[in-house]
Amino acid sequence: MPLELDKDAALVLFEFLASREEEVVNTLKLEAPERNALWSLEGALEKVLVEPLSPDYQSLLATARKALIDRGGE
Repeated sequence: MPLELDKDAALVLFEFLASREEEVVNTLKLEAPERNALWSLEGALEKVLVEPLSPDYQSLLATARKALIDRGGE
């Protein structure tokens, strides 16, 4: 099933999942199906995003975070 996210949302969501995966799994006490679904989502994002490999990743991430705030509020 295709899922569409704009680049900013995909990048911010990927960073959230990649950097806080263990914390989310442990804090929410996720069971295997939910944990595996999060891993699948992170893997799908990793396959389509090239930005995490860029030397300017932190700048690209900051720009994406700002764009999402500008569109959706704080």
